[in-house]
Amino acid sequence: MNPRALLEAHGIFPKKSLGQNFLHDPNALEKIIAAADLTPDEQALEIGAGTGLLTERLARAVRRVVAVEVDTRLRPILEKALAGCPSVTVLYQDILTVDVAALFAPEPYVVVANVPYYITSAILRHLLESRHRPRRLVLTVQQEVAERLLAGPGDMSILAVSAQFYGQPRIVARLNRAVFWPRPDVDSAVVRIDTYPTPPVDVPDEAAFFRVVKAGFGQKRKQLKNALAGGLGLPPAAAEALLAQAGIDPQRRAETLTLAEWAALARVAFPG
Repeated sequence: MNPRALLEAHGIFPKKSLGQNFLHDPNALEKIIAAADLTPDEQALEIGAGTGLLTERLARAVRRVVAVEVDTRLRPILEKALAGCPSVTVLYQDILTVDVAALFAPEPYVVVANVPYYITSAILRHLLESRHRPRRLVLTVQQEVAERLLAGPGDMSILAVSAQFYGQPRIVARLNRAVFWPRPDVDSAVVRIDTYPTPPVDVPDEAAFFRVVKAGFGQKRKQLKNALAGGLGLPPAAAEALLAQAGIDPQRRAETLTLAEWAALARVAFPG
C-alpha cells in the first residue's frame, strides 16, 4: 500500500511542522540503497522511518538497523511493516536528542535517511560532530542544500566548511518531486558524505577551528578583519594582524576562504 493510502487508512495526515514528505517510489528507494554501498556486516541508522519502506530495505541489506522516528502516530504502521524484521529497533524520539555514539560505539555504522528538510543542517551537525561519527552518510536532502555542501571558495558557508572538514560530499542522484507524497515544493537530491578518519587539514583542535569559522561567518557581508574582530572580541588591528600572519588578505570575505586557509587562521589565532 502506498504511503498516502496507508496513512489515510489510519487517519493520519502529514504534518508540515515535521517536514513530512514520504518517499514511496521503489526505484528511488533502490537508488538510495545502492548509493550507500551497504554490506551484510554493517549497522545503519535511519532518520525518519516514516511508513518503513526504506527501513525494510535496510533490514535486508545490513545486520542491524536503528530507525529514529519523531512522530508517534506512525507507531502502529511501523510495528506492522517491520514485524518480520527482528534486526530493526525503532526509537520514537527527536534525532537531535539521541546520543548516536551511545547507540553504536565502538562499532562503525552508516546513516541512510530521507531527512526532514527544515532541520537538515542541524542533523548534519549532530551527526558529524558526534564523538563517534558515521563512516558515511547517504541523505536525501533539498537539492539546494546538496549543492551548498559541495560549494567551493566564493560560495562557501559554515555548512560547506563543516561538511568538507569532516568528509567528502558528493551528489549521487537527483529525485523528481513525484517520488514523494505529499510532493515537496523543492527539488531533491541524494548526497553521500564519506567521513575522514582525521581532518584533511591541520588544526589545533576542532573547537578552535570552528570558533574561528563561526566568527568569520558571523557577519557575512563584512570584510574578514571586521567579522573576526567582532566574533573573537579582538580590536580590529589585532584581527588584521592575525589575518596577515596567516597570509590572508584582511579585506576578503568569509565565503572566499578555502578549508586550508581557515585551518591556517585557526593555527595563528589559537597556537596552542
